[in-house]
Amino acid sequence: MGFRIMTEGLALMSAPRHEFESVMATGLSLRLRRFGTGLLCYSPTGYPYSIRDHSQVDPYAFVSASVTGTSCSLMCDHCRGRYLTGMRPATTPDALLKLAEEVQSRGGQGLLVSGGSDSAGQVPLKRVGHALSKIRNEMGLKVVVHTGIVDVETADMLSDAQVDAAMLDVIGDERVAREVYHLHDGPARMAESLKLLSERGVPTVPHVLVGLDYGRLSGELAALQTVADCRPSAVVVIVLSPIRKTPMANVTPPSPEAVGRVLTVARLAMQDVPILLGCARPLGEHKIQSDEYAVRSGVNGIAYVSQRGVDVARELGLVPQFMDVCCSLAPLHVYPPKI
Repeated sequence: MGFRIMTEGLALMSAPRHEFESVMATGLSLRLRRFGTGLLCYSPTGYPYSIRDHSQVDPYAFVSASVTGTSCSLMCDHCRGRYLTGMRPATTPDALLKLAEEVQSRGGQGLLVSGGSDSAGQVPLKRVGHALSKIRNEMGLKVVVHTGIVDVETADMLSDAQVDAAMLDVIGDERVAREVYHLHDGPARMAESLKLLSERGVPTVPHVLVGLDYGRLSGELAALQTVADCRPSAVVVIVLSPIRKTPMANVTPPSPEAVGRVLTVARLAMQDVPILLGCARPLGEHKIQSDEYAVRSGVNGIAYVSQRGVDVARELGLVPQFMDVCCSLAPLHVYPPKI
């Protein structure tokens, strides 16, 4: 019997630190046996990134685009559409194709296609479905998408377009989904979205946000259980990062140790699935400590890893591998296609 998220995982979240560190070491050992020594270090070019060991060279390597510009109807409490401001607007199929042509002409590898959600929690991707297919299958670029809640038509479209990864947030607490995301039946609809995508062979890379309940942990393990039940291609753990001009601007995010505990639960529960620490997380000392916990817990990769994370990885015998693309492509790097 595998690791039980809702019993063993719950116990680990409150276990004494020495016990947690012992279990965390087990996670790292499992990861080394199953995946080897490579640590995937991602830095998609939506944000500038430079540490001693790596700097982005081309801002067009992997570009983020929003099909709604800066518009979002859902206006979740933790974001209020602020994340969209860092993306290139591409609100029509022609605009998205033009951006893809620009990326291709500069030698870029692909695009993250995202956008604000409508009041039902859906990102309006269907209107650019033909463009996604052309970018992926005719232009040969990688295409990953943020989907929000998925209906049958969107799942069919993404399957037909053969996108490389579909990302969506998964919440395990109904109250948090309602109060923060303004969604009713959020957990059930997110689980159904994963099911629709998986049934059609769309690679799913669900995201679990630690501390979404105004910095408190509430439903993260239930979210991991939902994710594990849907056999994802990879799992990304992200962390509440207080953003100015949002209701959570002054919230204290979960501690790096709490992040490490969630990552350890994910690692032990999904031993054959790539686990990653994603780009959305607090900066500064929090990031440095979270990166160290991530490495020690046995993650396969980290987005925008700190130099300390790289140094700790090397101390533990891992080999950092730098790529200026989205971490949702990790399954292609962990399990490269056979030629």
